[in-house]
Amino acid sequence: MSVKQKTIKGLIWSFLDGFVNQGFQLIVGIVLARLLSPHAFGLIGMLAIFIAISQSFVDSGFSNALIRKTNCTQSDYSTIFYFNITVSVFCYGILFGFSSSIASFFREPQLRALIQVLGLSLIINSFSVIQRTILTKEINFKLQTIVSFVASIGSGIIALCMAFAGFGVWSLVALTLSKAVLNSIFLWLWAKWKPAWVFSMKSFKELFAFGSKLLASGLIDTVYRNIYYVIIGKYFSAVELGYYTQADQIQSVPSQNLIGIIGRVSYPVLSNMQDDVRQLKSAYQKIIRSTMLITFLLMLGLAAIAKPLVLTLIGDKWLPAVIYLQMLCLVGMFYPLHALNLNMLQVQGRSDLFLRLEIIKKILAIPIIIVGIMFGIKIMIIGMILMNFISYYLNSYWSGRYIGYSTGEQVKDIFPSFILGSVVALSVFAVGYLIDISNPLKLIIQIVIGGVLFIGIAEVLFMKDYLYVKAIVTDKIKIASVQ
Repeated sequence: MSVKQKTIKGLIWSFLDGFVNQGFQLIVGIVLARLLSPHAFGLIGMLAIFIAISQSFVDSGFSNALIRKTNCTQSDYSTIFYFNITVSVFCYGILFGFSSSIASFFREPQLRALIQVLGLSLIINSFSVIQRTILTKEINFKLQTIVSFVASIGSGIIALCMAFAGFGVWSLVALTLSKAVLNSIFLWLWAKWKPAWVFSMKSFKELFAFGSKLLASGLIDTVYRNIYYVIIGKYFSAVELGYYTQADQIQSVPSQNLIGIIGRVSYPVLSNMQDDVRQLKSAYQKIIRSTMLITFLLMLGLAAIAKPLVLTLIGDKWLPAVIYLQMLCLVGMFYPLHALNLNMLQVQGRSDLFLRLEIIKKILAIPIIIVGIMFGIKIMIIGMILMNFISYYLNSYWSGRYIGYSTGEQVKDIFPSFILGSVVALSVFAVGYLIDISNPLKLIIQIVIGGVLFIGIAEVLFMKDYLYVKAIVTDKIKIASVQ
């Protein structure tokens, strides 16, 4: 199978993994949001930063280091496997020991027991990191999709049963824990790799030289992305954090899952081209343009339908989350662009530059955090939007230097997609504003009009990026129908 065929196949299965599985989880989340209170979601949001930071330590950048290395051995994989487990146990011990302090910090006594149980997911997840890394390196997303889907169904059923039975916030804990358990079990059963009884310091040092900088970068980014949960939980309330958390989760379905889909496939593929700059730039340019065409449409469109969407899916009690969702869509709109540019630095082996950029950007973000504490959540999100422009310039400038793809070229490539997405979103918003009907019907009409407008304008203008994505989809459908 050629690299192009493996890439397309990987994209299809990664798409199914990202959107089908996440779509199912979104449905489960919607039902849970109707059954549980914003306060319950706020409690879990308060713990997000502690789990996320611990997970960064568990991975330590070794997954990307293994993917980038062209000739990984059993010794490499086994060494990192045992390292992941050891670190996960260590991190869980710290969380357990500081659980009372965390509860006191947020003035929520229930957090003590919640973090002690939820933290077990770190240890459980550590047992399957290498299996997933190997499958990603091989661009084998079919098995990952099947495992994720089975785990999502199982964990969703468990969480819903607990919610209906009145377990409250523990339903959300069960959702995370049961999914981690099912994922690990099925990856061990169905993936071919099993660890050997070996730990090589040579392998560890070699991989750590690259991965350590990604670890530091990942920690900085993780703290930055989750610090807003801490600020809202500490200086506002669990209910307000619940609104923010729900809005953030909804906007992350298209934004972060899209880059999860594209990034998981593009990183190993582009890593294989790292020695051919011309081919690398051409492939990267296509990825940027096609990804942002979809991103602008989804994120601007989501902002346009935010109110009927929230009211239809999770009910009137979540109305305050609408404005947060609309604003966070403008933040999430840039996420795939940041991730792709930073991916290119990893492909080029510049994890040191990756780290320096993260430090610079997060230092620049400190005033935004302070202003948010002083003037409120909305002002803080506006600052996040402003910070996105600064971050994009820094990321694209340095990643572009290595392949001759400047920030100006990138903006020129993606600007038509932004204009198209804006036109469609404004039209959809206007329709929702002008018609006075039930929210479910309004939502359906807006989505249909948005889809028709997007396809119609793209077809009439013969948009290159649209035609490229369309060709990939139609070719895959033809192949599937023949088979």
